[in-house]
Amino acid sequence: MKPVSAHRPVERWRGEYVEPVEDDIAEEVPVALEYNGASHAVMLATPADLEHFALGFSLTEGILKDASQLKAIEIIEAREGIRIMMEIDEDAFSSYVFSSRNMTGRTGCGLCGVETLDAAIRRPDPVSDNFRMGSKALHHALEAMPRHQLLQLMTGATHAAAWVSRDGEVLCVKEDVGRHNALDKLIGALSACKTDFSQGALLVTSRASYEMVQKAATVGIEFLAAVSAPTNLARDLAEGTGMTLIGFARRSGHTVYSNPHRLDQHGH
Repeated sequence: MKPVSAHRPVERWRGEYVEPVEDDIAEEVPVALEYNGASHAVMLATPADLEHFALGFSLTEGILKDASQLKAIEIIEAREGIRIMMEIDEDAFSSYVFSSRNMTGRTGCGLCGVETLDAAIRRPDPVSDNFRMGSKALHHALEAMPRHQLLQLMTGATHAAAWVSRDGEVLCVKEDVGRHNALDKLIGALSACKTDFSQGALLVTSRASYEMVQKAATVGIEFLAAVSAPTNLARDLAEGTGMTLIGFARRSGHTVYSNPHRLDQHGH
């Protein structure tokens, strides 16, 4: 697999002092997603965890209803990028043909390639109401999360998405130069392990955009906390699907934007 970072000579300026040093820079490569031979998307992504990325993307975009519908996957490296060739079952592919979305995605691409407003605003089914978490557990997870962001520590250029328990234990972290990609990688990894999405919380290092909420709600995640702000469209979607949405989750503070009943202010 292609490396996730490159070691390059740079000049580091600190005030009037200039120092030639070697620096680690995050890689970003075109990744083409294909379903049963049909080209669907070209995204810019960090070349790691690509099988999880492909599965997560397929689930959060509604192409697959379940991980079992992905029958085979092959990753092919080329000089110009990476091809991910997926074979999906006939029912999923038939539905996909009627709602296909050809897109070329920038790293931070949200709704690239959507041709109609109806296709852009896809509203998932309401999530269940099983998960609860104490505020101390939330902030314990937030404090622990940077230690799991190894590529971010190396390059300073990546977003992360983390899955945490109700006790605030960080169970899984995925990183990518794109925030949507990091979330898809995490959802793909969890889906491959048949994780119950109603029994954990999602933490992201980015803002909570509409599509971040949409992707999370599509697989049934009830609790999303972001270190930055949500958009109002994201808040409205979270409210409508019953998701608890938290923004500005940093240190000992946070802002709850929807469905606050899942967060216990005094709980651990």
